[in-house]
Amino acid sequence: MGNARRARLPARLSFGSVSDIPLILPTESAVILASALDRERKIDRVLEALGPIARRDAVLVGAGPHETARWTAAGARVTTVESLPDAVARALPDGSADTIVAAWSAFRGVEPSELAGADRILRPGGRLLVVHDYGRDDVSRLRGDLPEYGSWSRRDGPFLSNGFRVRVVHCFWTFDTIEEARGFLADAFGADGAALGGVLKRPRLSYNVAIYHRTRGGSMAEVETDAAEGEAESEADPVQAEIDPV
Repeated sequence: MGNARRARLPARLSFGSVSDIPLILPTESAVILASALDRERKIDRVLEALGPIARRDAVLVGAGPHETARWTAAGARVTTVESLPDAVARALPDGSADTIVAAWSAFRGVEPSELAGADRILRPGGRLLVVHDYGRDDVSRLRGDLPEYGSWSRRDGPFLSNGFRVRVVHCFWTFDTIEEARGFLADAFGADGAALGGVLKRPRLSYNVAIYHRTRGGSMAEVETDAAEGEAESEADPVQAEIDPV
């Protein structure tokens, strides 16, 4: 791929309706990232711990095909909608879902109509789970100044001021070889990606994800685990991240 094309690629990144990966990329790069993103499946394990989702009635917002397939295989009775205010979501019966999951594409901030739609669809005790980037990692060096990296995780931000708590999941973009990682970064992110690839010591990038979670009506669950399956997180205390994220 020529340097001129690489230089144009960052302008193509956007926040479209995607949930299999956190950003829109050209097809070849998107396939590579989908394979590299969170190979340990930490995100899904924490979502399940906060939901649960498996063997429940679940609404997936802006879901990609891989996300839909994973939760269907886990026994979830899945309904997909593009957004909570859309016609499909409005047609869902009141109190028809145990869990709503929105990964990256929805709840870009918190709109009252989205919360009202979620509370209408959820059963009593139902859970709303929203996945976004958190930052403080290698990946954030590639993506510029995003609200995900600052205001969204503050106490006075759109999530924590609307009855959400936040769980930070420390995961990775993991590639098969360091050469593959460097090639992907240069193709997907141009000069900034090439610069980061040049200093990599191993074929992975640290990637922190925030899972904002809320019980129907904004009440808190009585007991919540600190990490899926008792897994300890090495880069930060997830209990502290829930209590005082900054």
